[in-house]
Amino acid sequence: MLHPSEFSKLTEADCIRIQEELAGQVVQHGPLTLETIRSAAGVDLAYWREGERERAVCCIVVVDVPSRTVAEKRWAVGDVTVPYIPGCLAFRELPLVLETAAQLECWPDVFVFDGNGILHPRAMGLATHASFYLKTPTVGMAKTRFRVDGEAGTMPALSAGSWSDITKDGKTLGRAVRTHEAVKPVFVSVGNWIDLDTATALALALTDKDSRIPIPTRYADLETHLQRTACRSAELY
Repeated sequence: MLHPSEFSKLTEADCIRIQEELAGQVVQHGPLTLETIRSAAGVDLAYWREGERERAVCCIVVVDVPSRTVAEKRWAVGDVTVPYIPGCLAFRELPLVLETAAQLECWPDVFVFDGNGILHPRAMGLATHASFYLKTPTVGMAKTRFRVDGEAGTMPALSAGSWSDITKDGKTLGRAVRTHEAVKPVFVSVGNWIDLDTATALALALTDKDSRIPIPTRYADLETHLQRTACRSAELY
């Protein structure tokens, strides 16, 4: 498998070819159940510009699932060397994700990304692509819906815990999940080596009263903003 340090040399056609090759290896089931998941790691990134350089910080927050408490936090900062290509976000973000994950002292049962898994034109969103490097089950839990051409799906009922499938050509790509009554849903999709029912149950189990966003990705998002501010301040002096 291509090392992430080589991603900056790829063309858009190269990226798409790699995604299409990996898509056939995705497994939408696995041994994990909500009862057996002890820890879940939320992953998020934040960007900024420093002159001509594009910079980013990745934060991973590991949550103890039964207690909903933070078990570990790690972060890494660096230059972003891959340009933005629609549908190929993983090639920009994976180098820092993997650098951050390498610092973890306790490896989680599942990685949860603020993004998508197979809810993607080539079934290869960030959560799915990352799984091949992390060698661990992954889930996408996105704040906003990623539109795939030809998809179909209605919004879920307004009651908390309601969900509706997002499908295309008879295949389920993901779910709109209402984590709180009458608030915007989150969009859950399989990354790899886990089933959609377990991913949905995990999203609901890890959402508290403070936000519609499940705790792992919400905490990771908050941490990226804190670290981005700290990094930018440090770079000014």
